[in-house]
Amino acid sequence: MSKQKIIPIGPYHPLQEEPEYFKLYCEGENVVDIEWETGYNHRGIEKLAEEKTFEQVFFLVERICGICSTSHPFAFANCMEEIGKVEIPDRAKYIRSIIGELERLHSHLLWVGLAGHFLGYDTVFMWAWKYREPVLDLFEIISGNRNSYAMFTIGGVRRDIEKSKFPKIREELEGLKKKIDLLTGAVMDDPVIHARTKGVGVMTREDIIDYAAVGPTARASGVEIDVRRDDPYAAYDLVDWKVITSPEGDVFAKAKVRLLEMYESVKIIEQCLDKMEKLEEGNIQTKVWEIPEGIGMGHAEAPRGEVFHFVKTDGSNSPVRHKIRAPSYVNIATFKKSCVGQTISDAAISLAAVDPCYCCTERMAVAYDSSTGKRILSGDELIKHSQARTRELKKNML
Repeated sequence: MSKQKIIPIGPYHPLQEEPEYFKLYCEGENVVDIEWETGYNHRGIEKLAEEKTFEQVFFLVERICGICSTSHPFAFANCMEEIGKVEIPDRAKYIRSIIGELERLHSHLLWVGLAGHFLGYDTVFMWAWKYREPVLDLFEIISGNRNSYAMFTIGGVRRDIEKSKFPKIREELEGLKKKIDLLTGAVMDDPVIHARTKGVGVMTREDIIDYAAVGPTARASGVEIDVRRDDPYAAYDLVDWKVITSPEGDVFAKAKVRLLEMYESVKIIEQCLDKMEKLEEGNIQTKVWEIPEGIGMGHAEAPRGEVFHFVKTDGSNSPVRHKIRAPSYVNIATFKKSCVGQTISDAAISLAAVDPCYCCTERMAVAYDSSTGKRILSGDELIKHSQARTRELKKNML
């Protein structure tokens, strides 16, 4: 008889804010294998997009994820502007970058707080979430919403940031820097956090490349990739900042990268405000009257890593095909490497270390006829159809 025991995490579990199911195969206290089951949260966003106008799609994809709700509109806008060959005004570039970096700040603060909570270190949890509140307040000042900001459109942004709001934004950022200092000091200097995170859930540089991981997950293993620098968009090539990396590849390194990235985000926002002061107010959008037939690919650096949107158009005002790949889709798979060999007590924080977003990751596994309940296509058959469609598109593009 096998000595292996299965310990389930999910699909509903206090560790996870969304439904997902992990089977941990354990021998004693050690994890020897992991299986991951998805499909509990599929909402059919890609199919719904085909029934919406391009303007409506912005509001739809903004709701793929509540934490990084501007990353998908960012990538979608980049995609549509590639198809339409649209150049956006500089002021819109700065506003887009400000929104993107404020989101990175609130997402990283949320993750650091949750990481502390998973370790039983609720002081870090309380601090991080308290310090996140002023960032959400800034979103409300700028867009009217603390989440789902509805700022992006093809050709620019929907609302300007008036100069009268700059002093308040600068004041909150200055206060945030001191709070990040305090939080970073608590994480960097605490021996209990070191003992629980250093050497835990290690991913080597080679592992990252093999799994095609992205974002802080990759940068924490010394892989210096960042879409903002590697394929610049918005205002990221108009301001000074640096890509944060760490070579260790463990949970501590992932926390360190996110903490240090927050300083870079503040620096980017401050520079964008400086440059906006020299530009004319109100010049925030290039008018776009139609989108031609074509294929576009847009990506953006979400807080968790590269988010990718593919759109095919036919000259109408709706997508013919819309394909989305969020960063968690590749990052979650690294659990197979980072958790195997760990103890059960370390598996939870290793699972959480990549900041997984399960609603971003969901994909359909089986197609059913809704009227009869009969299965039409299996997951493998769906993949074969997708691969055949890709080959067809490649052939037509040659």
